Amino acid sequence: MSKIRLGIIGCGDMQSAHQQIFEALSDKVVVTATADIDIDKARNAAQILGAVHAVSNYQDLFQYVDAVLVVTPHDLHHEMGIKSFAAGKHVLMEKPMAVSEEECRSLIRASEESGKVLMVAYPMRYQPLVVKLKELIDQEYLGKVFHIGIFTEQLTQPPEGHWIRSAKHLGGGQFFSHGCHYIDLLLWFLGRPSTGIHIGTRLGTPWMEREGTSDAVITFESGALGHHFGTWGARATRHGYSIHVHCDRGMLEADITNGVLYAHHGFEGDPPRGGIAGTLSPDPRGAEVIMQIASESKYLQGELAHFLQCIESGETPLTDGPGSLQGLRVIWRLEEAEKQGKFADLVGLGLDQA
Repeated sequence: MSKIRLGIIGCGDMQSAHQQIFEALSDKVVVTATADIDIDKARNAAQILGAVHAVSNYQDLFQYVDAVLVVTPHDLHHEMGIKSFAAGKHVLMEKPMAVSEEECRSLIRASEESGKVLMVAYPMRYQPLVVKLKELIDQEYLGKVFHIGIFTEQLTQPPEGHWIRSAKHLGGGQFFSHGCHYIDLLLWFLGRPSTGIHIGTRLGTPWMEREGTSDAVITFESGALGHHFGTWGARATRHGYSIHVHCDRGMLEADITNGVLYAHHGFEGDPPRGGIAGTLSPDPRGAEVIMQIASESKYLQGELAHFLQCIESGETPLTDGPGSLQGLRVIWRLEEAEKQGKFADLVGLGLDQA
């Protein structure tokens, strides 16, 4: 099959992150056009990525491409996706898919009616440590899971006037914009959710219109708990990006920041009397190293390769529209319950349950 011609819609910070990825997949894809309302940004991205065409109106690139990657403020996703499907293009949509239930459902229908792929960009699904972690969870490598904690601690302070500061453009706060990655992972790891609670704050991130720090805890049908702590206000961190999976025979630890997956096997016999924290704390020096890779928080190459494969084969993406909408529904239900000071009922939010 000939190379898939890809257009980039939105040329802010993302094209440089994708440059090496496009080069690595150059036998399968070629970037032929870029679009940005700031034509200088479109031209700069085109030069970096080797695209022939740069336009200020994204609809002008449709004639040059088979598929598009939409990397724009979140409140623009729906319009751009709908017009891309109407033009007969496959769509890789940066997360989150859209900013409302109605917009998400509209995108899903447009994809189905056009027969074109809709994939939401959740690159953590393709991160090698995370893929292996999922395998170990399913195999019950250290027994049954009773708790998964995901930690994402970073400092994200966009310059004055940047769209990420705006709740309207972002579609919410840090939890909706960034936490959607990790709600998606918790659903992937643990299955159907039952109840949950979310609490967020702007304290520490006054540049955000909505929360810049949040905690979400979800119970699942299995009885296991899932927790995500995310902050854009970390001035220091021990966790960085990490996932801790507590099982009845030990703990799996994906140290995303440093690129290592550990298995901390439980002690033999009785634990020390009194549960002394220093004795019980897992020491990486004594852990089993399951996998070690180059340090990176995301894995864009795996994501793009999967998108291209779905276009070629017609298979359904791992992060398709319906599955992605379920994750956003969880977030919206948690946020609504937070306003009411209640726990959220999270049963029946998948489209296959409707």
